[in-house]
Amino acid sequence: MDSSEKPVLYSYFRSSCSWRVRIALALKGIAYDQEPVNLLKDGGQQFSTEFQAVNPMQQVPALKIDGITLSQSLAIIQYLEETRPNPRLLPQDLKKRAQARMISDHIVSGIQPLQNLTFLKQVGEEKKLEWAQRHITCGFQALEQILQHTAGRYCIGDEVSMADLCLVPQVYNAERFKVDLAPYPTITRINKSLLELEAFQVSHPCRQPDTPVELRA
Repeated sequence: MDSSEKPVLYSYFRSSCSWRVRIALALKGIAYDQEPVNLLKDGGQQFSTEFQAVNPMQQVPALKIDGITLSQSLAIIQYLEETRPNPRLLPQDLKKRAQARMISDHIVSGIQPLQNLTFLKQVGEEKKLEWAQRHITCGFQALEQILQHTAGRYCIGDEVSMADLCLVPQVYNAERFKVDLAPYPTITRINKSLLELEAFQVSHPCRQPDTPVELRA
């Protein structure tokens, strides 16, 4: 792929990691094509030989852009930030920038992996709801405390940052797993504000090319 070609995002509509990248692309006004990878169909299309050539880790998202292929949502977002800095997704203030990265890491390393598809399959159908609820609740208790010190309208003050791109998909997951969000008023308030923004709406799982008809908005 030469660097002038339109980027291609390998994505699954309900993948929170893919959603983070879709929000970043939307916020930065980057036009791209989507190549859906169904994580459930045919035993998981991420395990196909074709997709393994794109991402040997067999996970979405992957983004072909500027002649390279990148995987891992935060690596992708930070590349977009460094090559297309407007609007910025990392605050200029270095302390706030560190906080944005800290909150992002809390979610992408400390909460989300524990209720992704691979883990849930190992836990088994009967226990998966309880397992997901326990780990999301544990993570949200910590996150709520942190956000009380960093938040304005959004996770870090009043500017949308990388942390917000991680928060919204994680709240969506929490709702899917029927987590009681009442104890987390800061998380809930920020999520509501972010979902009013166009970039978060167009990237939403209910509006993707591979969204099943019954889940479309």
